[in-house]
Amino acid sequence: MKLSTRSTYGVRAMLVLALRERSGPVMSRTIAEEQGLPINYLEQLMSQLRKANLVTALRGPRGGFVLARPASDITIAEIVEALEGPLTLADCPSGPGCCGEPEACAVTEVWEKATEALSGALRRISLAALADRAREKASSTALTYNI
Repeated sequence: MKLSTRSTYGVRAMLVLALRERSGPVMSRTIAEEQGLPINYLEQLMSQLRKANLVTALRGPRGGFVLARPASDITIAEIVEALEGPLTLADCPSGPGCCGEPEACAVTEVWEKATEALSGALRRISLAALADRAREKASSTALTYNI
């Protein structure tokens, strides 16, 4: 399964907010520029994240978006589910290729276990942990000059 670009950009937009969590609201334009997104697309993502109570929009000249809860209380799974819906690897037993006997289907069990593994992994990663990792990567890739 490949998560959509929507999820990737949504997580990255949330990461921008997490990295500036103590700095106040972040304008849409700032997020869009940093992530290379059209502003209209970002606004769609932020609207969904707002409906899921993950971000709050603040109006006014110093307005923008802030996290609705501390980054440590938001999981990557919550962000993905807000943008994609429930995490599932297959639509079986209702989708194409269904054998019509889901209670007797061994394949269904495999998809259920794989979905649980993916969901569990994304639920164990907080937005704060992702922000910490981003800071680590940024500091380890900083250029060092010796003379």
